[in-house]
Amino acid sequence: MNYSKQEVMQYVQEDDVKFIRLSFCDVFGKQKNISIMPDELSRAFEYGIAFDASAIAGFGCETHSDLLLHPEPDTLSQLPWRPEHGKVVRMFSSISYPDGRPFECDTRNILKQAVSDAKKKGYTFFFGAEQEFYLFKLDENGEPTKTPYDRAGYMDIAPDDSGENIRREICLTLEQMGIRPESSHHEEGPGQNEIDFRYSDAITAADHALTFQTVVKTAARRNGLWADFTAKPLENEPGNGFHINISVKSDDGSDVLCPVIAGILNKACDMSAFLNPTESSYRRLGQKKAPAYVSWSGENRSQLVRIPAAAGEYRRAELRSPDPTANPYLAFALMIHAGLYGIDNSLELPMAADFNLFQADAAVLADFKRLPENLTAARRTAADSSFIRQHLPAAILDTYCRSYWEQEG
Repeated sequence: MNYSKQEVMQYVQEDDVKFIRLSFCDVFGKQKNISIMPDELSRAFEYGIAFDASAIAGFGCETHSDLLLHPEPDTLSQLPWRPEHGKVVRMFSSISYPDGRPFECDTRNILKQAVSDAKKKGYTFFFGAEQEFYLFKLDENGEPTKTPYDRAGYMDIAPDDSGENIRREICLTLEQMGIRPESSHHEEGPGQNEIDFRYSDAITAADHALTFQTVVKTAARRNGLWADFTAKPLENEPGNGFHINISVKSDDGSDVLCPVIAGILNKACDMSAFLNPTESSYRRLGQKKAPAYVSWSGENRSQLVRIPAAAGEYRRAELRSPDPTANPYLAFALMIHAGLYGIDNSLELPMAADFNLFQADAAVLADFKRLPENLTAARRTAADSSFIRQHLPAAILDTYCRSYWEQEG
């Protein structure tokens, strides 16, 4: 629901709201927040709430540490797992300097700018997220283990699937927050689960992806478990993917999905450091349905991009390389810019790879460009990319690639 500032003030006053969380994330997509009391809400809307940015990854140093959070009323949502009496609500917030200038490392704002750039050219992008996660047991001290909650397989049912009730709790909680899950099931790995979302506009989809991880982790803890979104939690089991479905509508009604996909393929290696930002990310790629080569096909799940069987408004492309450690705001922003690059340059799709790349021999694979094989290679590619420098602030590129530059001297 799109609340105005006045409606939020009225809601807080009339519905026994005691805490308002102003939510944002660091450059790596880790969610942060400040809680304020209802009496501070008017000040938050008018002036913003100051916080020490020097303690946030990628946000600066002690010499320039003050930033301000500005809550966005149309993102108001109650947190259902908090007490019914003395409610807690949350709003996503934009970030500015004290003089009012937008903070360049506000990744949500970076995505807003990408959406605006696309709109000016006559295109609107939509995203649907599919995030996988493992449920692990806790030890006697409440610390996470690597013991899976069950030993079920793909789409198994109870009693083999022990996560059924937890997924149900997650889906119902998301619905209470106005987020619409599309489907849920047990994944291939032991204790591995997936919940998918219907497509929505880019900002909403990224907000939902961020919220989703918080809800999953909260539900897991309430059930005495640990939710793990890392790319490769168990060495010999499937990794966690963050499959991103993308579709686009043009103002003139033309079908531009093919050049959009071509643009994403063209910039896939440049984007890897942001779509796969951890060392664990590269242990996932290249095995168990996680792609390693720049390729596309129809329903083939061994490819980087597949176009699922669908028609009309459901026609989309699925990018299969990202994992849940990616910042969704940066991931979606870069995909939009890559798609626009494909449109602007009238890129055509290469030949479809309608075969299983995981079973292909070396001679066949030699015809395909490989994604970076490790994080250092991904950072090197990003650091050398004019595409990345054009669309991301230098401070974010520095934060992601600093260790590579330090190694290079």
